[in-house]
Amino acid sequence: MHLSRFKYIPLIGTIRNYKKEYISKDIIAALTVAVVVIPQSMAYALIAGVSPVYGLYTAIVSTIFASAFGSSKHLIAGPTNAIALLVAGSMSPYMAQENAYQLLFLMTFIVGALQILFGVIKLGKVINFVSHSVIIGFTAGAGVLIALGQLSTLLSISIKDSSHMSTITKFYYVLTHLSQTNLYALGLGVMTMVIIVICKRINKSLPGALIGIIIPVIFIVIFALDQKGVKLTGAIPSTLPPFVMVQFSLAGVQAMFGGAIAIAIIGLVEAISIAKSIGTTSRQKIDANQEFIGQGIGNLVGSFFQNFAGSGSFTRSAINYHSGAATRIAGILSGVLVALVLVFLGGFAKYIPNPCLAGVIMVISYNMIDKKEIAHIVKAGKFKSDSLAMWATCLATIFMPHLDFAIYTGIAISIMLYLKDTNKVPVRILIPSQGKDSQIIEKKIESVKGKVDILIIELEGNLYFGSAEDLETKLDGLIDKAKVFILRMKYVTSVDLTSLNALKIFFRSVKDAGGIVIISGVKSELNSLLKNSNVTSDIGEENIFMTENEIFASSTNALEKARSAINCDPTDSGEKSASCTLLESVTNFNGSTGGTNKSTASL
Repeated sequence: MHLSRFKYIPLIGTIRNYKKEYISKDIIAALTVAVVVIPQSMAYALIAGVSPVYGLYTAIVSTIFASAFGSSKHLIAGPTNAIALLVAGSMSPYMAQENAYQLLFLMTFIVGALQILFGVIKLGKVINFVSHSVIIGFTAGAGVLIALGQLSTLLSISIKDSSHMSTITKFYYVLTHLSQTNLYALGLGVMTMVIIVICKRINKSLPGALIGIIIPVIFIVIFALDQKGVKLTGAIPSTLPPFVMVQFSLAGVQAMFGGAIAIAIIGLVEAISIAKSIGTTSRQKIDANQEFIGQGIGNLVGSFFQNFAGSGSFTRSAINYHSGAATRIAGILSGVLVALVLVFLGGFAKYIPNPCLAGVIMVISYNMIDKKEIAHIVKAGKFKSDSLAMWATCLATIFMPHLDFAIYTGIAISIMLYLKDTNKVPVRILIPSQGKDSQIIEKKIESVKGKVDILIIELEGNLYFGSAEDLETKLDGLIDKAKVFILRMKYVTSVDLTSLNALKIFFRSVKDAGGIVIISGVKSELNSLLKNSNVTSDIGEENIFMTENEIFASSTNALEKARSAINCDPTDSGEKSASCTLLESVTNFNGSTGGTNKSTASL
């Protein structure tokens, strides 16, 4: 049986090639990840606005299936901060309804189905439309929003009908009711944050979040702080995630679809970015489309086991890799271990104080703001596309009523700014001239004041409809500036019909003005386009020179044609023009590289 038959089930290949020495490595990594994921998943559930048990369910089912079907052998999926916030934003209008959780699991199903669809139809490159700056901006804004949303829990200030309020409204309410702060709750939350920071400074491998929750629990039990207004998590079911059929309805799909698209896209960007980052170090090639399918299966299957949408976690994936995980089995085992903890130790979760979970979230929120990357983007240019897209997405995330709109805003701004940056055609104007020792050099000029014999116009990049107007404007200003134009196309990657029409207008205008256009460096696909568009009839097929294997051959042929075009016969005084002398030196050179400046020979 060949492994190629199971290319969409990477787990089979892992099992068939599994070695004994991998067992201890995968178990140690799984234990380390499980210690971290338990407090994290409960905290992320609170961000999503649901009971902590659903975070544990997601950390079990989603993690196991995403590890089994994903491309990366180190990526750990499950609940994440950014996705949890998107879930909360999408579900906030519906949480007061009786069928709120049914809609939540339906949205998880839609997210998974979309991600699988993206992978099946091989839309791996779709993530390129979400720029790095948009993700940095969204993550920073999400960090601020998450922190503001947890203030009421940290201070133990109750807010009535909070499910209908925006985070900014809740924040304003907290500021105006600070007198209601429960100092015991605040003390426990601050204790958790301090413990996490201290553990990180002592040793990054220490499970600071878990220690930061266990120690305050001791205070809760000893001093009965739950009787002094400190709210506890409460009892959670000590059972495995139950199978519950997703409730499908047209109205439900319509309500959840918009948010599901944003969650699906951001979830995939998050997962692929993390997988590729670790893959660079581990030297593992990541198949984006297979990772799409893996993430999609994790969410789709998870929707039947009361999961909210998840994605790849950078923290847990990095811990998994640095703990020595050898295969994807480590990720699967981490989910199994969380399930065992839930079954045998779930009863103790009722003593966990909500302010301590809020403290964990506060530290996570702070770490979400990538200050170094923000500084790097700003340093590159405050008004550059990347910087503008980042700040626009960040502000939209904080102030827009729907987070999915913030994502779409960031993507739209990125695309618009990209198009703005690419609607200018790089056009270099060059004049061949005589250098020292009979060398021919190219002189780049910004503008042509008078009229010259030969003008070289070098075009670069992708000539598409967005840049056609700029191309036409620049060429129009050169029509009467030379007798012969050599249009260098060797650096042009593609030409669409709109830009080709701009070129045709230039060719006809030059012809009407009595000039000649010669095209050099024409690739075969461009030559076919020129013929099919009847461009050859405008300038003559003899004036089109193909790109050839011989170095500079196309440009040399174009120069020979230019020499005959400007009539280099001697004048009555027996002298030749400087251009003719120059052209003869090049054409007599006959394409060899000896004695000719390299930059000039690239004519």
